[in-house]
Amino acid sequence: MEPATTTNETVPKQSAGTKSYFGRLWVDIRKDWDLYVALIPGIAFILLFKYTPMYGIIIAFKDYNIFDGMAASPWVGFQHFEKLFSSDSFLNVFRNTLIISVYKIVFLFPLPIIVAILMNELKNIIFKRSIQTIIYLPHFLSWVIVSGLFIDLLSTNGGIVNKMIVALGGEPIRFFLDSSIFRSVIVASAGWKEVGWGTIVYLAALTGIDPQLYEAARIDGANKWKQTLHITIPGLVPIILLMFILRLGSILEAGTEQILVMYNPSVYNVADVIGTYVYRIGLGDQDYSFSTAVGLFESVIAFILIVSGNALSRKFLQRGIW
Repeated sequence: MEPATTTNETVPKQSAGTKSYFGRLWVDIRKDWDLYVALIPGIAFILLFKYTPMYGIIIAFKDYNIFDGMAASPWVGFQHFEKLFSSDSFLNVFRNTLIISVYKIVFLFPLPIIVAILMNELKNIIFKRSIQTIIYLPHFLSWVIVSGLFIDLLSTNGGIVNKMIVALGGEPIRFFLDSSIFRSVIVASAGWKEVGWGTIVYLAALTGIDPQLYEAARIDGANKWKQTLHITIPGLVPIILLMFILRLGSILEAGTEQILVMYNPSVYNVADVIGTYVYRIGLGDQDYSFSTAVGLFESVIAFILIVSGNALSRKFLQRGIW
């Protein structure tokens, strides 16, 4: 009798809670109906361009033929995924992707934070805005233009960097042809292009720190380093966690567009990443099913990483995206 009583008492409570939630939602919609109407175009855009194309995922489980179409192509199950995990070329591509992404996280992720803290200390407004403009500008250049600039600078035939190396008595360096150097070029060019833009988020976060905290610290005798260590960095921790979790989600996207316009067959062994591999296999070899399987694998891993990162952040730091 007791279990039955408990069940009978629980169901009405859950039902009442559900009704209460939808009741409050309906009240909110009636109250701010214009705001909900304004949401419709954004929701429609997401559904149309983000969720509807997910139907194409079935290509990864079919022997897709462009003439038969997705519906008529025969199912092959996990055949393409078995090929994926047994492929030596993909294992090398996966390793390259992880190495380049880790390099970018280790060397580039802290740089916007450091630059934002340094710029926040500038008192001359004109000088500060000039520096901001200069370091932001590269973000608005396409990777095609950036690639051309770095090729001109680092070329063994007339590049200013190699001219300086030769003038100092060294030998020209083949930056774009040497497998041991090319990854460094990738990381350095990505930093030059994006670090300035990344500082925007952290500069905005710095404006939210209460100036009275710095005044109290100065009264207590804290120098700039201690103020940064005990006030500035703790104030940036929430946004740093947010950006890091989001960065984890794109760890398998090591800069496809950048690498695609900068690499060449001589450095495929160290620079070919998942995105460029999908491009070459999907469009070059027209193996659409296999390339879709690779892309789906990348998306699933990215989803797991971002959820896991958020869960760990909430568990150990009591902060997360959701």
